[in-house]
Amino acid sequence: MKVYLSRWVCLAVEDNLRRVRHDALKASATGAEMVVFPELFLTGYSRPLNPQVARKVFAEVSAVAPDVLFVFGSISEARHNRVTVWLRGRELAAYDKVHLFCPNGEHEIWDAGESYVAFEWRDLRIGLVNCNDIRFPEQARALKLEARCDLLVVPAWWPWRRDHIWSTLLQARAAENELWVLGCCIEGSVWPGEEFAGAGNHVFDPAGEAVRTGDDRTYELDVDNPPPTIVDPVERFVEIERVEIIKS
Repeated sequence: MKVYLSRWVCLAVEDNLRRVRHDALKASATGAEMVVFPELFLTGYSRPLNPQVARKVFAEVSAVAPDVLFVFGSISEARHNRVTVWLRGRELAAYDKVHLFCPNGEHEIWDAGESYVAFEWRDLRIGLVNCNDIRFPEQARALKLEARCDLLVVPAWWPWRRDHIWSTLLQARAAENELWVLGCCIEGSVWPGEEFAGAGNHVFDPAGEAVRTGDDRTYELDVDNPPPTIVDPVERFVEIERVEIIKS
């Protein structure tokens, strides 16, 4: 399966809306079956946009490329940081970010989501995770144990100076849950008061090995032939309800 992870620089909203049409269709023309954009890629934290305008563009683009699954990063909607997935002109799934990043004031902008989300596409079950969520292994574990996910898609707005943390967390979630993990991060933001250098894109297979790419955008995933299971996280899971604290 060919996947395209955008390397997106967030500019003025009108520029971004024009570019998303172009970039999405250019990606689909390469033969990509899944196209992913990063978190808040149209607006960043501070640029206003009516979410219905964004939804109209998403519908148009996904209708023009009906065989492509689009994960349009996230938008700010109804006081949530919302990941939205589209296929054939319709929203297929949506997920509201659960673990808001307080150092960026996200808890003042949005309300936390109340559920984890997975959806089915082709023969895959895909879990949605948004940026800071990747710090919380219980979310990825629930998506594996309860939803039986094969793959996680993780759009993000993560700083370049901490790319090593971003990639390590993605790799850990892949290895401990034996699933594919796709991390698509904003490349940068050019906007007064919100200049930003973003981290890289990273893809890991179920063994925790990096999937190599020549352009940091296009990745080939052999989803029909994943690497051999090392430790099955479902069969070998042991539920413990009690933690003992021994005081000296």
